[in-house]
Amino acid sequence: MFKTSKLLTASFIVMISAAGQASAHAHLTSSVPADKSIVQASPAAVALNFSEELNIRFSGATIAGTDGKRISTGDAKLSDGGKTLTVPLPETLDAGGYVVEWRVLSTDGHKTKGSYGFTVKP
Repeated sequence: MFKTSKLLTASFIVMISAAGQASAHAHLTSSVPADKSIVQASPAAVALNFSEELNIRFSGATIAGTDGKRISTGDAKLSDGGKTLTVPLPETLDAGGYVVEWRVLSTDGHKTKGSYGFTVKP
């Protein structure tokens, strides 16, 4: 009976550890412009805030209009201890909808990606 209890305890610890590792990915916590927001003027940059530090060499974002045409951007930079990815927009965005597609690699080696949209008000 004592062996069974030890085995169950060890199994529980392994499961908890594995669950902690599985959730160790950089998740998007907020963005500017925010998802589904309507902004009054073209933003100068898109800022993506993540739950973990990122590796800039393997992280970035693209911005496209709803027609699928990509918008030219400047080089992405990290700030806030490596948790905020900022992508400059050197040109003014026209009124309309935009999609931001991002992909990041956290410093612990986990990849995540996603997308969201915002609208520049006419």
